[in-house]
Amino acid sequence: MWKPKLYGNALVYTITACCCQGFLLLGYDQGVMSGIIGADNRFAKDFNYPGTSTQGTIVAIYDIGCVVGSILCFYIGEKMGRKRMIMAGGITMLVGTAILTSSTTLAQLIVGRIVTGIGNGFNSSTIPVYQAECSPARVRGMLLTTQAVVTIFGLCIAYWLDYGTSFNDGPMQWRLPLGFQAFFALLLVLQILMLPETPRWLVAQDRGEEAAQVLADLEGEEYSPDHPRIVELRQDIEASVALESQGGPFKFKELFIGGKIQNFRRICLAIAVMVMQQATGANMINYYAPVVYQQTMGLTRNMSLILGGCTSLTYLVGSFIPLWIVDRLGRRPLLMFSSIGLCLCFSLASILLSLESVSAAYGACAMVFVFQIFLGIGWLPVPWYYGSEVSTTRLRSRAQAIGSAFNWLAVFTVVEITPIAIDNIGWKTFIIFAVFNAGMVPIVYCFFPETKGLELEDVDHLFDRGGITGGVWSTGGKTVERRRVGEETGVFERAEKASGVHLEDAPARKE
Repeated sequence: MWKPKLYGNALVYTITACCCQGFLLLGYDQGVMSGIIGADNRFAKDFNYPGTSTQGTIVAIYDIGCVVGSILCFYIGEKMGRKRMIMAGGITMLVGTAILTSSTTLAQLIVGRIVTGIGNGFNSSTIPVYQAECSPARVRGMLLTTQAVVTIFGLCIAYWLDYGTSFNDGPMQWRLPLGFQAFFALLLVLQILMLPETPRWLVAQDRGEEAAQVLADLEGEEYSPDHPRIVELRQDIEASVALESQGGPFKFKELFIGGKIQNFRRICLAIAVMVMQQATGANMINYYAPVVYQQTMGLTRNMSLILGGCTSLTYLVGSFIPLWIVDRLGRRPLLMFSSIGLCLCFSLASILLSLESVSAAYGACAMVFVFQIFLGIGWLPVPWYYGSEVSTTRLRSRAQAIGSAFNWLAVFTVVEITPIAIDNIGWKTFIIFAVFNAGMVPIVYCFFPETKGLELEDVDHLFDRGGITGGVWSTGGKTVERRRVGEETGVFERAEKASGVHLEDAPARKE
């Protein structure tokens, strides 16, 4: 197949566009069912008016498929590589979409949701790894955060397409929104075909020459595999992979080791950040916004659908904010600031809804809109790539797969219980998530190290210290960074950014 030869920023941005396509598809799938279920429409008639519990299962079973896909990625992802796993994800979603769109029974619909979820599990486990391993450290946060922006763009497309087809009384009312995801899946497959494998995976597979060529292409057209800068990058990756591979082939017990590598702590961080994302209550809104507006605030179905679409647009606005600040402020401040804002929004929404008046309901609705802004700032983008950043090359795909599996299990739990909770306790559901958000602030402050501006190989030094918090508490999350000094000589050295974090001096090298 013909492949365009791209270099430097052009290649980096093309890789980013492909990764964004995968997350556009993820966002679309998260929102597409919200405007279809929970109403007296053609979908309800075609599937015999499913009750609240069945509605929750139809929506949430997709997340079980995502869990299965993530687990499969744990076992085969490292062997197949980042590129082929993304391709497999797109193809699987095409198959799942065909099953969904042609559904005539509830059983077939559920099978289609599961198959589509498996494909998304492949993508959500692999795409952040692919992007992280191909991005320059100085803008890695921004490029990875772009995925979150297009995730919400996909959510917006789903909401408004649902609203547009809601006026149709025929099968198109639900078949078109479910089938339209095939367009995004096809584009993903076509895009990934033209792109290279990541240099870090190639090194791990003893394909160092190919890795050097990809590194050179990522740096720019004027670079060659034997350029001093490329040689240095390759040596850093090879040294890191060699250290991680001293024990031979991968063994499950590696997930639980401590020492200087601290695999267990890294895995715990990858899991925690994903589960905490769901504890914000994000998917109570993303999956069920119209249902929440209709049943907790007493609004009409049409108004609820309109507000659901407007909520997604607000979410989109919020998702743009971290693009310009994530590489300046870092991951930790955004997560903590986001948690505080989310807690306040849900607390105020609970108080207003307890008043049981129309004006208070509109005020609670406004709080949901503000909630989406705070969510877009921190807990939307960071969890999807933080696990990839803190993991070693040897375990990166596996750690992301484990984190992704736990994420989708948490999504399943939230999505399954939300209709039941709303039916039984109504607005008090907001209080539960307000408490969760409050508890996240001290957890992030004490346990989450900062990764901004660090090469992935330099992140290893964040785990040199032992202890329960790994030095995060004592340094306030301040970490080390790799910086260039002496531009005239091109010397690189590792510098300490905060006192109290010990680093062994690395030998300086010249380009």
